[in-house]
Amino acid sequence: MKPSASIADTALPVYAPEVANEQFEPITIRMQRIAQDRPDHIALIAGEGGQTLSWRELMNDVNRLANRLVAAGITPGDKVAGLAENSIAYITLYLATLAAGGCMVPLSAMASGETLRLMIDDSDAKLLFVSNRNRALAEPIRDNLSNIPRENQLALDFEAAEWQNMAHWIGQNPDDSAPSVEITPDHPFNIIYSSGTTGTPKGILHDHRMRSRQIKRMGTYGLDGDAINLVSTPLYSNTTLVSALPVLAHGGTLVLMAKFNAHRFLELAEQYKVTHAMLVPVQYQRILAEPDFDTFDLSSFKLKLSTSAPLRSGVIAEAMRRWPGNIREVYGLTEGGISTSLDCAAFPDKWDSVGCATEGAEILTIDDEGNPLPTGEIGEIVGRAGAMMRAYYKREQQTADILWTSPEGKVFYRSGDMGRIDEDGFLYLLDRRKDMIISGGFNIYAEDLERVLLQHEDVSDVAVIGIPSDHWGETPLALVVPKTGAEINPEALRAWANERLDKAQRLAAVEFRNELPRSTIGKILKRELREPYW
Repeated sequence: MKPSASIADTALPVYAPEVANEQFEPITIRMQRIAQDRPDHIALIAGEGGQTLSWRELMNDVNRLANRLVAAGITPGDKVAGLAENSIAYITLYLATLAAGGCMVPLSAMASGETLRLMIDDSDAKLLFVSNRNRALAEPIRDNLSNIPRENQLALDFEAAEWQNMAHWIGQNPDDSAPSVEITPDHPFNIIYSSGTTGTPKGILHDHRMRSRQIKRMGTYGLDGDAINLVSTPLYSNTTLVSALPVLAHGGTLVLMAKFNAHRFLELAEQYKVTHAMLVPVQYQRILAEPDFDTFDLSSFKLKLSTSAPLRSGVIAEAMRRWPGNIREVYGLTEGGISTSLDCAAFPDKWDSVGCATEGAEILTIDDEGNPLPTGEIGEIVGRAGAMMRAYYKREQQTADILWTSPEGKVFYRSGDMGRIDEDGFLYLLDRRKDMIISGGFNIYAEDLERVLLQHEDVSDVAVIGIPSDHWGETPLALVVPKTGAEINPEALRAWANERLDKAQRLAAVEFRNELPRSTIGKILKRELREPYW
């Protein structure tokens, strides 16, 4: 294998506040102990097929793969990329990479082949594991990866010509003892890539310190050894890791859905007596809209979590009435720093908010000049907390751009979201400073879509906005000013653009306009464009 092209990860800046008398134990060391203490307790359940793995079986498999990764040259800080849906094999790979001291790079199956290639190259990954469902996506880029030759591209769960199967790669007599690898809080844990069609997406680098603190905090919500957590969002999303990792770290059980389906979610929840789930708002809407929702026994639920977009108060009210267990809304960034939580049962009069700062976190709003604003004033939301990313991987300037330093010298992360904080400390989101669209729980940046549309010879001007969608929560709409004499129609332009966009970014519709409203300094007034739709 080629040596890692990465900068020294342990030299990257850390902005998270210090914690007095902080105790650190790597998650995989904790899980080794769990496998000894409760070997027969179920760790993983596959929603498709019903395969189960006990804690003893899971950690034996993790150790075998981790030792093979070490033998293949993976050392602390080295990157391992995975392109797969939620499965027992993929969870095993994720944990084995951590046990070997490596850094996991989970890739989005919604990305285009070229975007995947850019992310894999940017991450400096040494190995790539691909599932059968994603094989067709990986095939076209296999010979164009800068750092990963074909012999280091492995089939996670299938056998095929020109692919080396992972089980064969591990060998016939694997070592199932725990690997002897020292892991510190500064070691990288994972890189999660942002979406984007222009250039290489940013890699958000989390270290073990951040994940350890996050695990501790989420454990206070009951995500512990007694939890049965139904995981229905993908592992390349931080949303998933926020709830899945604490359950693993405490010895609980994960029920894995390879692909979300509202009816199947209800079936699994009833069958396995699920206690917890992390969902995005559109999933709540789809589940509650199931015609036979009320026929399922959901009495085992203790808590549902919601994140990625504000959960509307009407949805909260319906879920609290019809779905047993509390709801806790969580607001934050994949980058970390900003951390609020709303206990819906405790604060029914605050359902329009996203809660108040969690323990140890601070949130403020600032004006356009970066000055702190008083209570009630609308501004950009900034925050700092125990869980903060280490940096944007290999992007010093973009890392610097997200930082805001308070008059007291504290470093905060800028959210790009506009909001206000009431007199009780509850945060209300009002708008997205960068016009980000959240569709199905995934972030879509309007600028990326606009740049693609402006490449068309018949487009003079364009604005992309988010409009309501029963299916996705929000969906992108392009408002286009065509050039004089242009012959293309809106549907043809939509099809042309969607061929060049990632699946998660595709336009729901294109509408033609004679002009777009602009401010006196030339900025498109997107708030004005959105009003008729909302």
